Amino acid sequence: MPMAMEPPTTEAGDELESYSSLGLTVPHSQKGDAEFPKVLLLLSVYLDKIVQQNEELLDSSKVKESTTIFHGQRVPELSIKLYAERIFKYAQCSPSCFVLGLIYMERYLQQPNIYVTSFSVHRLLITSVVAAAKFIDDSFFNNAYYGRVGGISTREMNTLELDLLFSLDFRLKVNLETFRNYCLQLEKEALSFVLERPIQVQATNGSRPLICNGSADEICKHELVRERYSSQALQGCSW
Repeated sequence: MPMAMEPPTTEAGDELESYSSLGLTVPHSQKGDAEFPKVLLLLSVYLDKIVQQNEELLDSSKVKESTTIFHGQRVPELSIKLYAERIFKYAQCSPSCFVLGLIYMERYLQQPNIYVTSFSVHRLLITSVVAAAKFIDDSFFNNAYYGRVGGISTREMNTLELDLLFSLDFRLKVNLETFRNYCLQLEKEALSFVLERPIQVQATNGSRPLICNGSADEICKHELVRERYSSQALQGCSW
């Protein structure tokens, strides 16, 4: 269900203030010390809103849903908010990747009879953010690592990424006006939803987590430490 975009009405100063408010201007070197950027909360609230709307629509039997490769057999235990925070913590991607990821998700959902639900939102989110990180960030990990972050296998991560890219016809470029409108509308839509219906973070009965356990977390932490150490060593080298 695409977001209804409005024509831009803000000046450059307001635009920068919006980016700062969302946490998009946090330098890469300070990400490890900063709190989770606000964009993660707003994105998760907005996705919760869309998921609930879609599931109510599907439950009414007014539409027929086409199952996609992103659908799991069960609803993951982690809330969307906690899952987004996990991606940000371990994938080390820039906050802007989550805005770009949302744009990719909504482009994907423009296909007929495709709806994001509790069964598909987690896989679609990790895949879209990974695609965004590879497109705009200076450095990124391989899919084996991203799979551990997202709690899925390397093979599934590869398959999901390819399906998303081909569905988007590899159209990953987003112009500045579209990006700006998503930032403004994301805050507006998500905050209005919070006032109407507080976000639920409890696990769903009968749900199970994606493969996010202590062992996988330790592997991710080890990978990050090694990456940072290698980066520091290279900066100190005299070629």
